[in-house]
Amino acid sequence: MMKLIVLSSAIAATTAFAPLSANTANVALRSSPSDETAPVAAMEEIEAPVVVLPTPINGWVPDDTKPCYGLPGVVAPTGYFDPIGFSRDGITLNEIKRNRESELMHGRVAMLACVGFLAGETIGGPFGMVGPANDQLQQMPLPAFVILTVGIAAAELRRAQIGWVEPNLGSWTTTLWQLRDNYYPGDVGFDPLGLKPTDPVAFKNMQTRELQNGRLAMIGAAGMCAQELVNHRTIFETLDYYSKVYNGENPYAVCGEGLIC
Repeated sequence: MMKLIVLSSAIAATTAFAPLSANTANVALRSSPSDETAPVAAMEEIEAPVVVLPTPINGWVPDDTKPCYGLPGVVAPTGYFDPIGFSRDGITLNEIKRNRESELMHGRVAMLACVGFLAGETIGGPFGMVGPANDQLQQMPLPAFVILTVGIAAAELRRAQIGWVEPNLGSWTTTLWQLRDNYYPGDVGFDPLGLKPTDPVAFKNMQTRELQNGRLAMIGAAGMCAQELVNHRTIFETLDYYSKVYNGENPYAVCGEGLIC
């Protein structure tokens, strides 16, 4: 009898160190029957956050901590020069891109205008157009003027299709004056000579050079236009006039009758 009692006590003591079964463990961890699938569901809902990085456009990624969101065009010695505040703090990315688009397009037109002023007045314009460039447009025949107007309109329409969001009559505030997110200001895809660099650093340098030359051309074209409005002389006639003045000659000595000198 004593042996039976001792054997029963030993078996009971050893079962205390035996592992619990899976079912027993689950029952012990449950606070209620409804919590049976709660841990599994919670683990399934927790996912790592997805970080979407902006896609570079010609190597440029908008950075709101930099002037003009990091667009090129800042050079020494002026650095970031914006006394009027076109790119002030708080301006949106779309407004920055729209201002840069306008600056680039006007700069390109001004560079062509500077060449046209000098070339048209030196060798003469087509259709027998002569005299100051300010007065040559009104000498153009009507058919040629119509073709020129249609060409300019077609180019502007194509630029709008490439870079601008189509206006939605039902949502003017979100579509009017909006540039496409993947559009780089001024990059309309016109590069017949293949001058656009593929390297982002080289593209940034070329874009800065274009901006600087365009800015200078806008000032130069405005100056030439204003000068011809004042004295009605061509650019080279004005240069000749002031060269005579500074050399002590009479600039009006060769003025004929009816000639504005």
